[in-house]
Amino acid sequence: TGSYANVRRFLNQGQLPPAEAVRLEELVNYFPYAYPLPTGATPFGVGTELAVTPWNPQSRLLRIAIKASDMQVAQLPPANLVFLVDVSGSMDRREGLPMVQSTLKLLVEQLRAEDKVSLVVYAGSSSVVLEPTAGSDKVKIRAAIDQLRAGGSTAGESGIQLAYQQAQQGFIKNGINRILLATDGDFNVGISDFETLKQLAADRRKTGISLTTLGFGTDNYNERLMEQLADAGDGNYAYIDNLREARKVLVDQLGSTLATVAKDVKIQVEFNPAQVSEYRLLGYENRALKREDFSNDKVDAGEIGAGHTVTALYEIVPAGNKGWLEPLRYQQAEKTAGKQGELALLRIRYKAPQQSSSKLLEIPIEVQRNTPAIAQASEDLRFAAAVAAFAQQLKGARYTGDFDLADSADLARSGKGEDRFGLRGEFVQLVELAQSLQTPSSLPAPSAAKVD
Repeated sequence: TGSYANVRRFLNQGQLPPAEAVRLEELVNYFPYAYPLPTGATPFGVGTELAVTPWNPQSRLLRIAIKASDMQVAQLPPANLVFLVDVSGSMDRREGLPMVQSTLKLLVEQLRAEDKVSLVVYAGSSSVVLEPTAGSDKVKIRAAIDQLRAGGSTAGESGIQLAYQQAQQGFIKNGINRILLATDGDFNVGISDFETLKQLAADRRKTGISLTTLGFGTDNYNERLMEQLADAGDGNYAYIDNLREARKVLVDQLGSTLATVAKDVKIQVEFNPAQVSEYRLLGYENRALKREDFSNDKVDAGEIGAGHTVTALYEIVPAGNKGWLEPLRYQQAEKTAGKQGELALLRIRYKAPQQSSSKLLEIPIEVQRNTPAIAQASEDLRFAAAVAAFAQQLKGARYTGDFDLADSADLARSGKGEDRFGLRGEFVQLVELAQSLQTPSSLPAPSAAKVD
């Protein structure tokens, strides 16, 4: 969900975010939704909903919703955590190391006696500040965090290597073994090659040690590295721009941040060509899988933490409606005998945390004869659609037509609901802020294919 907090940082600084910083799925999945809970032995519940697309009356918006089983902090397995903190010169600013220290101390308050924590730092070189220490010894852990000082260059690769050594030293079988890397991602000493660092995280996840990245800082912040390191390390990525965000990630959502209930989760949707002529998945560009990789258990995919909700949105064009593409001359929609009532088939593959073989769920999605307008859809779908529209508008509005930022704000207000934590209200304010920053040349121009 780090992209949302990073976009928020840009807007609060009075500038529109660069298009590459906007990952639609991370904006949509930043927010909690009221999705179906798991039933039976499946670790997550699955729901779907369909409505007319707010920015295109010819298409429909299909929401696929996954809700993982919840787990309170007291129910979590024992945790072996390694705090890996960047104390280089680039972190010597209010939103750098001081914010890291405040963030980690929030997490310390959640630790139990059966948990243990190590603290590794890196700048020009790396060192162990705190050997594995019981979570009950909070005074000692907080003192180690408080003594950190920033300065020097950034030998990030040596710090990561040392952190993995500490994690291996304190390894808890069948427990949570995780490194929490807090940095601005500005690695400039040692191995700084992007692919090499990703491979390091990917190799070490096979030992049962995962990597979560917590992004801090502003001017030289390397978000691409942070997001993809976490993907490779079977962890999650969050950008911490204030203590409220730190509390959301490491207090309110600690179970989902640390505990994995299903790993290598893959979603595949097969649309019925008799019902759907065109479709597009909104977001997930750098998380796409090849079709043949869906059934290959050796291909890595995403993890779902306890209590996580995952939303995927498809914009689909019903057969007979006008789409985005020129009609094909020679291909006719297949007639799927006996399946005329199905819009699509949803397949989900996942592995239990300690298993290497996947399980398969297959869920037919039924056709709706009278698809509701977006105004009659659930509050959750209305709000998710507003966030998806906003993300597309920030990236150039290629598909959203005349549906503008004011429309996104209105749709978000209509789906605000109870808003216990005020997150949806904050989103509406960000859309309005983007409106005030928008000039005719400020948003990226829609991309178009080159014709030779």
